[in-house]
Amino acid sequence: MTDATDMAAVRVDAPGTSATARLLAEAARAVDAPDLVLAVSRGGVRTVHTGGSAAPGPVPRELLTYELGSASKPYAGLLLARLVAQGRVRYEDRAADLLAPGLPVHPAVRRITLRHLLTHTSGLPGLPADFYPQAVPRWSTGPYGGYPADRVVRAFLRARPRRRPGTRWRYSNFAVSVLGHTLAAATGTPWEVLLHQQVLAPLGLDATRVRPGPDGTDAVGRRRDGTPVPALDTGGFTAAGAVRATPLDLLTFLEAHVGGPEPRDPALNAALTEVTRPLLRRGLRHAHTHTLTWFQHPSPYGRVLFHAGATLGQQAFLGFRPDSGLAVAATATRRVHRGDTFVATAYGLLTETP
Repeated sequence: MTDATDMAAVRVDAPGTSATARLLAEAARAVDAPDLVLAVSRGGVRTVHTGGSAAPGPVPRELLTYELGSASKPYAGLLLARLVAQGRVRYEDRAADLLAPGLPVHPAVRRITLRHLLTHTSGLPGLPADFYPQAVPRWSTGPYGGYPADRVVRAFLRARPRRRPGTRWRYSNFAVSVLGHTLAAATGTPWEVLLHQQVLAPLGLDATRVRPGPDGTDAVGRRRDGTPVPALDTGGFTAAGAVRATPLDLLTFLEAHVGGPEPRDPALNAALTEVTRPLLRRGLRHAHTHTLTWFQHPSPYGRVLFHAGATLGQQAFLGFRPDSGLAVAATATRRVHRGDTFVATAYGLLTETP
C-alpha cells in the first residue's frame, strides 16, 4: 500500500502540462475560496491542482488537513460494513439493545437498527429537539461543542420518532452520531480508536484523524468575509462529521473503492464492495439511489458515487466512478453561501470528465 504522504506517487501538475491539469485549472477558476484543492485520480495516476485567493502558507495546500463535515459519513459506513463482515455486529441489530439493554424506550426507537441509522431511514430528526437552544447562541462559532456524547445517547433513548423506521428517508446527523456511539458500546472501543484500527490504519490513511492536529498542519476555515473560523468541535456528533484529512489521503480513501492498491488488511475488501452496492431508492419516482453510505447518480460514463460536507468555514467533496476508476477529491476554505459553486464544480469533474 502506497503511503498517502509519499509524493513520489503524486503528480502535481503545473498549468498546461497535461489535459487533466488544464481541466482542473479551468474548474478552479469557477470557485471563489481562500484555499482550494482539486485532486483527480485515474487508475491510480494522480493530478492535483491547488490555488485560491489567499497567499499560500508554509505548508503546501495539498498537505494540509481539511474538515470534511458530513463527508465523514462514508468513513462511518465503511466501519460498519467492516464490523459486520467480521461478525461483531449485524446490520439488523437494534441500537437501543446495544446502548442500553433492558431500558424502556419508545417502541419505534426499539425497532431502529444499525442499518436504519446509517441510511437515514430511522425516523429520527436531523438533530435532537433540545439541540437548538444551546446551539443558537454559538451558531457561528461552534454549535456542536456544547452537546456531548452522553447527551446524544440520552436524546436517542428518549426520542419519539414520528415515523416507523424504514419507511421514509430523512437526512440525519443525529442518527449517524447514534450509530457511532452504538458501535463503540457494542465493541467496547472508543469511536476514534475503532475508526483508526478498522479503517484508517488498514488503508494507510496516516494523515486522517478526527481531532485538530499540531499547529500549522490544519487548514483554517474562513467566513464569507474572510475572517477565520475556529477549528470544528463536533461534541457528541463525532461519527457524523469529525473526520479531517489531507486531499492526498482523500484520494487514497477513494482509490480503495475503485480497485486501488491492496489494503494493508485484505479482509477490508469485502466491506469496500458492500458500501458500493445500491441499497435503496427515494424521491419522486424513486429516482434517487443510495448505497449503504454514498449518494449514487447516473452519468454518461457510468454510475457515480459521492458525498459532500461543510463545516462553519470549510467544504469537502468526495466522489468516484466504480466502473472506470476515476476519483475526485476537493476541499476549500470557505463557508457555503448562496450561489456557491464548489460542489457543482467538483461534481462536474466527476460526472463530465471522460
